[in-house]
Amino acid sequence: MNNGNGGGILKYRAMVADDYEEAYLLWGNTTGMNLSQADSREEIVRYLERNPGLSLVCENEAGKIAGTAMCGHDGRRGYMYHVAVSGECRGAGVGRELVSRCLGRLREAGIVKCHLMVIEGNELGRSFWSGIGWQERDGIVLFSQDTWSGGEISEHRP
Repeated sequence: MNNGNGGGILKYRAMVADDYEEAYLLWGNTTGMNLSQADSREEIVRYLERNPGLSLVCENEAGKIAGTAMCGHDGRRGYMYHVAVSGECRGAGVGRELVSRCLGRLREAGIVKCHLMVIEGNELGRSFWSGIGWQERDGIVLFSQDTWSGGEISEHRP
């Protein structure tokens, strides 16, 4: 696919385990993206295996990863993570194309809605998502807990 940025050909394909190191480097160099223990090779490979063919990469004509979009679902809702595009390919429609292809794959799986999370203060991410038609939600508060921290639930009662 010609992307319009100097005539380079871009190739979109499913993300595989062997893409991890290059993808992780891209994520680490992407402003506003936070990485955690959940982004270890083991965790990412497990995610790819659980959601085969849904996560995508874009390669430039040199075969280097120019963009990523991790995508999966729980049988009811889709989720996207780590949508990132290299600096040299930003503004060429790579992110939009990755998202569009992921949404198409979710539709094929019978999933009608997709969610994603943007770190508060990530204005670049917010601008991208709202610019391609995603709606920022009000009235939702996200709670999280690490399962490896003992998982003890307190008996707090008012």
